[in-house]
Amino acid sequence: MNDIMPAIRVRHLTVSYGLRPALLDVNLDIPQGALVGILGPNGAGKSTLIKALMGFVQKDVGRVEIMGEPAEKAKGRMAYVPQRSSVDWDFPITVEEVTLMGRYGRIPWYRNPGKKDREAVRRALCTVRMEDFSQRQIGALSGGQQQRVFMARALCQGAGILLLDEPFAGVDAVTEKAILGVLKESQEQGLTLVVVHHDLATAASYFDRIALIKQRLVAFGKPEDVLRKELLTEVYEGQMQSFTGL
Repeated sequence: MNDIMPAIRVRHLTVSYGLRPALLDVNLDIPQGALVGILGPNGAGKSTLIKALMGFVQKDVGRVEIMGEPAEKAKGRMAYVPQRSSVDWDFPITVEEVTLMGRYGRIPWYRNPGKKDREAVRRALCTVRMEDFSQRQIGALSGGQQQRVFMARALCQGAGILLLDEPFAGVDAVTEKAILGVLKESQEQGLTLVVVHHDLATAASYFDRIALIKQRLVAFGKPEDVLRKELLTEVYEGQMQSFTGL
């Protein structure tokens, strides 16, 4: 019997937008140190699940625990990387300043960022290999570089759990490999990572756990147990032409 406390425990989570259900009675335990991919078709509730874990959307019913605590009392334990499409890239701010935002929750209102905060920013930018761009305006970067800066901001928070919403969307193969490298390195350092992902063809090699959802949690486990033809056919209903793993 495994008595290790999960990093994230979800029980009976249900979320609706008006009369439209987005998530229905989701129960999920995410182990500490796991690299988890959240998969499902468009509109399945993948991003809603991440936002519900963060408390960004209101739950109809259910509860979320982070390391045994109610999520409402554990905000500092989680960091969030949003979809690129949700960010105003024209805002006049540098890479260093964006990354420093990750420290704001740790800096008292009455003082400016100090040496420790600047060092945390430097380390985070080095981790995502963006240290040479620290004074670049965020809107002048490529899509993949922007994604890595927001990963640096999340790492700078010092949280043990990272939630990422489609970090591989719209980036080239080289950048995708770089982002995956950051995720794997973060996992090796003991972080728990939960990643909304859309590519069935890469999921098995990217993640050690897969959550397959379509409003409800259809399956959760190792890739070889979840990415099975009968489950994927049930969830994707003929939208799987590009998946060559069957």
